[in-house]
Amino acid sequence: MGVIEELRALDHVVDRLAEKYPAVPRQHIEDLVEQEHRSLDTGRVRDYVPILVEHSVKDRLRR
Repeated sequence: MGVIEELRALDHVVDRLAEKYPAVPRQHIEDLVEQEHRSLDTGRVRDYVPILVEHSVKDRLRR
């Protein structure tokens, strides 16, 4: 997965989470996605980064 594809996938993650959690401001979701993405930014295998980010942010939003 290239950088552009990864960023597009993360945009889709934000869209899905914003739809699933309409009471949460979109900017907050974007911030959480960015934080989680940064925490995984050093890995060499990038294929699963969007999925891992989405799961981590979902866990954070459920709290």
